Amino acid sequence: MSRNTRKAAVLLKIETTYGTDAVPAYGANEMLVSNQRIVPLKANNVDRALVRPYFGASEQLVGTRSVELSFDIEFVGSGAAGQAPRWGAALRACAMAEVVTASTRVDYTPITDSAESATIIYHDDGVNHKLLGARGDVAFKLNAGGKPIMSFTFQGLYGGIVAGSPGVADYSAFKTPLVVTDANTGDVMLGGTVASTGAPAISGGTAFPSTGLEVTLGNSVNFTALLGGESVDITGREAVGKLVVDMTPAQEVSKMADVLAATLTGVSLIHGTAAGFKTLVHMPAAQFIDPSKEELNGRRLNGYSVRATPVAGNDELRIVCF
Repeated sequence: MSRNTRKAAVLLKIETTYGTDAVPAYGANEMLVSNQRIVPLKANNVDRALVRPYFGASEQLVGTRSVELSFDIEFVGSGAAGQAPRWGAALRACAMAEVVTASTRVDYTPITDSAESATIIYHDDGVNHKLLGARGDVAFKLNAGGKPIMSFTFQGLYGGIVAGSPGVADYSAFKTPLVVTDANTGDVMLGGTVASTGAPAISGGTAFPSTGLEVTLGNSVNFTALLGGESVDITGREAVGKLVVDMTPAQEVSKMADVLAATLTGVSLIHGTAAGFKTLVHMPAAQFIDPSKEELNGRRLNGYSVRATPVAGNDELRIVCF
């Protein structure tokens, strides 16, 4: 009997104790994903390299092992302002703090210390793969004409593989996103500010038509094989992004001066139209680098890479659902 790649499920639950199975369950911990991919065993094999009076390979001994899992989740709020989306657990496992302001907003900002971890189960049509102590990285992609997504890549300790049937999945916590369009998203704002309290809004700045915005959190995720203390650690972070905008000649000249002077500028984009479904991506102090000339249907656009820099620490990127 053949198996089907689309008969899959991902469950993710934050661990109380690092590397101890949090027991993700159907009905509470499903993640509505797409574009999933797993490396079921990343092993450090050790070659025996035996010498014998004839040619031939020696077997390799399986040493330390980990698992890598990647998938996309649609980037849309929970449907109720001030209620954390279920996918918030995945961001928490990427070293982001979740702060819920009842009836108003849910904020996600990066952290340096005490990063949480997750137990993840990936069901692949009859086979369950388990990751323990999983931590990862995420990219937010809001490209014009596409659906808004978060692309996750997790590494975890090898938690085993067993045959099994899926449970009854409940995806009602996940809402349907809007396509990234002018009507649903609008302009990217450069130079604006966003308050950390109250109803989110971009204050000041200049609006620019764009092809959208991509931002990667940029975590350094490493599997460390210590005797008696294997772990997946996040040991650094460099958030980066890219955008392509429509500028006047004067604006292009002015922005080149900013590039040469390493001037830091706020970058913000709000997507969504209804309360509870809206999301905001904000970098308060982004450096514009690598300017490029871009073209779209014969129209001259300007492209930039951006580096999100902290202002006071752990604040170089803010994700808000509201």
